[in-house]
Amino acid sequence: MTKKKSTGGRGTRQMHVRVKTAKGRRLSSTKWLQRQLNDPYVIMAQEQGYRSRAAFKLSELDDRFKFIKRGAKVLDLGCAPGGWCQVAVARVGESGRVVGVDLQEVEPIPGAELLQLDFMEEDAENKIETLLGGKVDVVLSDMAAPSTGHKQTDHLRIMALCEAALDFAYEVLEPGGTFCAKVLQGGTEHELLNAMKQRFATVRHAKPKASRSDSSEMYVLATGFKG
Repeated sequence: MTKKKSTGGRGTRQMHVRVKTAKGRRLSSTKWLQRQLNDPYVIMAQEQGYRSRAAFKLSELDDRFKFIKRGAKVLDLGCAPGGWCQVAVARVGESGRVVGVDLQEVEPIPGAELLQLDFMEEDAENKIETLLGGKVDVVLSDMAAPSTGHKQTDHLRIMALCEAALDFAYEVLEPGGTFCAKVLQGGTEHELLNAMKQRFATVRHAKPKASRSDSSEMYVLATGFKG
């Protein structure tokens, strides 16, 4: 691995990292590693103590649409490694509650309650509502299935996760609540948006700056759940 100095914006000096192809490492893996090492959001996440660059995506969305209120109850589905939970904890304040759910164990996050749980299990709704003492104000989902490299297959797999999260949100959201989730552009997201318009007062989609420009991901935000 080599480092090359470059001059960034606003007069700052940044280090550009070049990764040499190692024996046994595919070229695609080398390119991914180099992109990670030079990604400004990865660097900022490390500097600010966030567990992933995705934290900035939620921060941008909430800065723009202001749907995470002080004192709110927030549920983060598929929360690993925990970046979105960290943002939610800071924004709901001490009077709020944040619960993160994931199939894998997640390292503790101060201010959040974490459950190793499949939210599609039959009793998941009861477990979450018992923990929170009722319905939730915001359901978040940044879930993504492992990439297959086939664009349409990846699109369908992520859309299936989003639909499952939406179905769960219908069961646990308070009237007036919010649903925010990742989708991939590819055609079927329009059907999902149309379905959501029947159950929410306002449905938007947005692509935060923290989303990579070459990615087809975007986020759907539905507010004013009609119950």
